[in-house]
Amino acid sequence: MKFIVSSSYLLKKLQVIGGVINSSNTMPILDNFLFELTPNVLTISASDLETTVKGALEVESDSEGSIAVPAKLLIEILKTFAEQPLTFIAKDNNTIEISSTHGKYSLAYLDGEEFPKPVSLSEANKVTLLGDVLATAIQKTIFAVGNDDLRPTMSGIFFEFNEEGLTFVATDAHKLVKYQRTDIKATETSEFIMPKKPLNLLKGILAGSETEVTVEYNESNAKFSFDGMEFICRLIDGKYPNYDAVIPKENPNKLTVNRVQFLNSARRVSIFSNKTTHQIRLKIAGSDLQVSAEDIDHSNKADERFACNYQGDDMEIGFNSRFLIEMLNNLDSDEVMLEMSMPNRAGILTPLDGLDPGERVLMLAMPIMLNNN
Repeated sequence: MKFIVSSSYLLKKLQVIGGVINSSNTMPILDNFLFELTPNVLTISASDLETTVKGALEVESDSEGSIAVPAKLLIEILKTFAEQPLTFIAKDNNTIEISSTHGKYSLAYLDGEEFPKPVSLSEANKVTLLGDVLATAIQKTIFAVGNDDLRPTMSGIFFEFNEEGLTFVATDAHKLVKYQRTDIKATETSEFIMPKKPLNLLKGILAGSETEVTVEYNESNAKFSFDGMEFICRLIDGKYPNYDAVIPKENPNKLTVNRVQFLNSARRVSIFSNKTTHQIRLKIAGSDLQVSAEDIDHSNKADERFACNYQGDDMEIGFNSRFLIEMLNNLDSDEVMLEMSMPNRAGILTPLDGLDPGERVLMLAMPIMLNNN
C-alpha cells in the first residue's frame, strides 16, 4: 500500500483524531492510528474503546490496505516537517517507510485487523444541528458535570430531545445547568447521557463552526458526523436524576445585577473566605447588595457593596464562591438575574441578554448555611 499526502494536512487531522487516545492503554493496539486506504482516500481511526473517532482525507493513491501505525511517534515526526508532500509505503517486513524531501524514516506497524471495530448504530434516531450550536451547548454545561465515580450518571451531559426542542443538562449536586434550544426540534422523544471526554473533543473542533452535524443515537451509542468525520461514543448507562424536581418553582425575590461587576466582586471577596467552605454572603436590602466573606481562623475579612435592582424581601444567603464564580464566568450577558425564595433553597441564575432566539440558559446554585456570628 502506498499514498502521497501533504505533511501539514495529515498532521492537522491526526492531532484532532488523536485527541481520543489515552496516555496509558490496556490494549497496545490502542496506541496506534488505524490507516485504511482506498484509491485516493485515507480513513484514519483512533479509539479508547469507549469512543472511536474516524476521519477521511484525500490522498494520492491507487492502492488499498489496512495497517495500524504508532500514534505518538508519527505525530512527533510530522511536527518536525515543513509543509511538503510525504510518501508512505507499507513494506512486507511490517514497517512503513515515510519519504520526505530530506530523507527516509521507517516505523513498525501492526496488522489493521487487530484494531477494534466501531459499533454500528441500529434503529437510530437522528437530529441535525449547526456545529457551533452543539459546541455552545457543551461549553455552557460541561463545567457543571460531576466527577463522582459513585454517581456515574452525573459524570456526563444529559441530552433530552423532543418535538419542543433540545435540552442539555449537567449537574454535580452543587450546581446545575440547563441549556435549551427551542429553535431546533427532534422528531422522536429520546434522552441519553454522553460522557465528558468525547464532548470536550467535539467542543474544541466545532466551536464557531457553521457546518451541519448529524447526531444519531440509540439506547447504547451515539454518533456525530460532520466534515468527513465521525465520533462514535458509548453512552453512560443509567437513569439521569430528576433535575426538574430540584429547580424551585416559586422565587419571589429577584436580584438583577451587572454580571461583570458581580463576578469581579465575588472574585475579590472570595480571597478572604474560609478555605474549606469558600463561603461568601450576599445581603440584599432595597437597591443595595452587600457581598462579604470572613475567615475567622485567620482574621481575614472582606466587605463590598454596590447598587442593584432588587424586588423582594430583605435577604441574606450564602453560596460557595467557587461555584458562583464558575457560573458567572460561563455566561456572556451584561445583566444577570438571581431568583431566590429562601436562604436554604437553591438560587436560579439566568442571563437577561446576549442570547440567540430560541436559546435559554438556567443555572442553579445550591446555598450553604450561614453561620450567623
